Amino acid sequence: MARSTRELRQRRHARIRRKLSGTAERPRVAISRTNKHISAQIIDDVAGRTLAAASSVEAGLKDTSGGNIDGAKAVADLLATRAKDANITKVVFDRGGFDYHGRVAAFADTLRAAGLEF
Repeated sequence: MARSTRELRQRRHARIRRKLSGTAERPRVAISRTNKHISAQIIDDVAGRTLAAASSVEAGLKDTSGGNIDGAKAVADLLATRAKDANITKVVFDRGGFDYHGRVAAFADTLRAAGLEF
């Protein structure tokens, strides 16, 4: 039987997560993407805590669309600012099973340009 696109992405994500984990020293940046929005969290998996988060559905980003590269860059800038406020400089990038292309790649490049190391 054919698998759905969602199920295939979830399988890829599970495969990635087996090898990837966030710690207090190097938390995980987890991305979630839909057709209209993009969001990300910086997570300490050991403590089970979200240290910082940003999303295109927030009030401050209502003018920008999360469904394009410019929106992804705006959300990444906001997340990078919140990461700096929380004294986070090194992270592990979790693409969530999404292709490293388009909005996901632009998001990662913007985080790197803002000073996060991964």
